[in-house]
Amino acid sequence: MTEDGGLQAVIATLGYVLSADGREVLMLHRNSRTDDYHYGKYNGLGGKVEPTEDVCAGMRREVAEEAGITAVGMDLAGTVSWPGFGRDGEAWLGFIFRIRSWTGTPLTRCAEGTLEWVAVADLLAGRFPVWEGDRNFLPLVFAGKTFHGVMPYANGRPLSWTYSQL
Repeated sequence: MTEDGGLQAVIATLGYVLSADGREVLMLHRNSRTDDYHYGKYNGLGGKVEPTEDVCAGMRREVAEEAGITAVGMDLAGTVSWPGFGRDGEAWLGFIFRIRSWTGTPLTRCAEGTLEWVAVADLLAGRFPVWEGDRNFLPLVFAGKTFHGVMPYANGRPLSWTYSQL
């Protein structure tokens, strides 16, 4: 909490690297460390923004670190505020990106787990374990929508989901 009682949030990025035809997305299967808060789940790429970075630079850095590729063309799909999401109940503010073009050859593994190309249709159909709340905004991401949402969490589960579109 801040001095005025407001929430202090962790600023983060979450990016979805798309194949050339847009039918597949590069997902990170978090299967390396059993103590990982995301263990067993499939996530987009991303993480905390460093104090000296803007969110675009942070997204590009995370894509390079986790997948070994360079994000070239990306657009902001939206933002999600996740009060109570963190391991210790901290609030997170995520900037969600679609990464439509990139250079290099994606890694197959990084420190957090295995990188896998999955069909967008299979991801949206629930055939991969993701955070329960991700199922609310992923259809907007892959439909090309721009949105700004709030998804409060408690005990690792979403309590509600509201959003606005531009």
